[in-house]
Amino acid sequence: MDKSFVITQLMGFVIHFSVAFVNGLLVRHKNVKVNYTRKINHFLLFFLPIYLHSVFSYERTLESTVMGMIIMVATLIIYIEPIRSRVPMIATAFLSFDRPEDRPYTLLWLSTQMVAGSLIMIPLIIYFSSIGMIELIYIPLLINGVGDGLAEPVGIRFGKHPYRTWALFTRKRYIRTLEGSACVLFISIITIVLFRASFTTPQFIVALAAVPVVMTLAEALSPHTWDTPFLYTISGLSLSGILMI
Repeated sequence: MDKSFVITQLMGFVIHFSVAFVNGLLVRHKNVKVNYTRKINHFLLFFLPIYLHSVFSYERTLESTVMGMIIMVATLIIYIEPIRSRVPMIATAFLSFDRPEDRPYTLLWLSTQMVAGSLIMIPLIIYFSSIGMIELIYIPLLINGVGDGLAEPVGIRFGKHPYRTWALFTRKRYIRTLEGSACVLFISIITIVLFRASFTTPQFIVALAAVPVVMTLAEALSPHTWDTPFLYTISGLSLSGILMI
């Protein structure tokens, strides 16, 4: 196994846990909303691997990508109740993403979302690689990482128009806001524009008109805390269809 790959995985885990621990302290001692600290973790989860890969470069293959996803999901095992109840540092880190309204499903929703997102991302990587357009994989990553990442804190801070959404394994309903969903729309538009060179002119026009709308609807209609699989699926299907134009 490539040494740089091992280093990036170890450093990624250490940095992510350290940030989660500090965020947990903020939640416990400074009454910072979990809605904010959770999104700091979210941004780190998406963009730290990109930074570490730029520093400790290694050849990205399908095998290394799959292995990285497996490791990412496997690290969540440290947060299960029997472990975190016995290790104060882990319990504190868990506070950084354990929204009170999500209990007792916090870890179940997070882990299943990551598994489902990974299972959807792998075939997308294979498909875009096979047609020589691997750069398009960054479209769903950016929309999910930035757009969905901003949706909750923006909704909490500025949301004036709430609407209800559903969640897995429960009949409880949760609140999203139009202002939060607008973040997905805005970031989707910016992302498509950034990747203008990857499309023909007709493809770009259709992508700009359709992708932001369908991604915003996908985020709005997806289950609470389970946005990622829906955003990856809809973006993958949308981009695949647009490339046939």
